[in-house]
This record gives sequence, C-alpha cells and structure tokens, in this order.
Amino acid sequence: MKLEQRAVLELRARGRKLEGYAAKFNTDARIGDFVEVIAAGAFAASLKAERDVLAMVDHDRGKVLARTRSGNLKLSEDSTGLAFEIAVPDTQPGRDVLALAERGDLGGMSFGFLVPKGGESWNGNRRTLNAVDLHEISVVSAWPAYPETTVSARSNAPRLALARLYLETCKWA
Repeated sequence: MKLEQRAVLELRARGRKLEGYAAKFNTDARIGDFVEVIAAGAFAASLKAERDVLAMVDHDRGKVLARTRSGNLKLSEDSTGLAFEIAVPDTQPGRDVLALAERGDLGGMSFGFLVPKGGESWNGNRRTLNAVDLHEISVVSAWPAYPETTVSARSNAPRLALARLYLETCKWA
C-alpha cells in the first residue's frame, strides 16, 4: 500500500502557531479521471486511536514541525473538516514556515494517509473516503495540487501510474 496525500488551502499564522484545516469534508475534487470527496468522520478512527501523527514541511521527514505524541500538534474533526493547530518550533524549517505564512506565501496544507479495507466507496467515477488512516499533515510551501478543494491528485489501484508520478515528486515513492 502506498501512502496517499491530499492538499487544501486553509492556513493561518497566530504568533508561533499555525492553524487551519488539513482537509475539508463534503467538497468534490477532480483527481485525474474521477471525483473524490471526504465524508464527515473520515478521520475519527485515526484520532481515537491516538496514533502519533507528524506535521512536516512538504512531506519531508527531515523537516518535522510537530507531532501529536509531544502535544505540539493538535488535531480534531469538526463540521468543516480536519482542524489542526501546530506549535511551531524555533528551528530553521519552523522559522521559514512562519515567515512565509505571515507574508501569505504558503501554498496550503496537505495530508498523507492510507485507506483501510472498507474505507472507501465508489459510485461510477466518484470515490468517497469514509475512513482513512492518517499518518501526517504537511505545510505545502509551493502549490498544492488542488488549491481550491479539500483534496489533491492521488490515486488508487486503477490509477497507479498517476499515483506513482505524484508520490515520486513528494518523496514518498
């Protein structure tokens, strides 16, 4: 199974904190030849499992900003989507992210996940994510693939070529 990633533009800087939404519910996103939507509650099991989720810059494991285990990353679901709050560290990646956020130069947010068995449903070319195993959220410094929607270009088995291409560009391949 390959880790999938999605992007959304919803991010604010408040002092040394970043907050916003790493994903939004019930918003269609065109991904290649299909449409995808994240159902409300899709992250509930991951949040309840108290998995150690990381916050990174551009999905780069060398640029960790926070993690749930340390309490510096707070995640919750509300009626809008997956809300986050990051207590940004005084490290070079942290200072860079804050400077870009304060100027409004960041591309948005993204998240990395796996779909558990039974976590998705298909109706024609429409994929609904009903449950996901959340592994990370990332600040995207350039362009999220779909800045106007909650999710961005990833794929499942019938669209592996598109997924591999994108994952290679995100250092996950």
